[in-house]
Amino acid sequence: MDILRIGLQVLLVIASALMVLTILMHKGKGGGLSDMFGGGLTSSVGSSGVAERNLNWITISLATVWVITVSLLGLIQKFDV
Repeated sequence: MDILRIGLQVLLVIASALMVLTILMHKGKGGGLSDMFGGGLTSSVGSSGVAERNLNWITISLATVWVITVSLLGLIQKFDV
């Protein structure tokens, strides 16, 4: 059970870091954190509708992995003897 817990914790850290990065890559709606770090680059790269949809899909997938991992870690914690 310890190997499963460690594997899930590693997956949680990786999913969390990647989710932070994908959220920061989203096109800003004006004056936010994305404009502070190279707003001109994000406006030219993020202008494509396909790129924004793919980024949305990746972010939602990572969030789903994150929620499932947290739930599994909670269940392991609850039923660990």
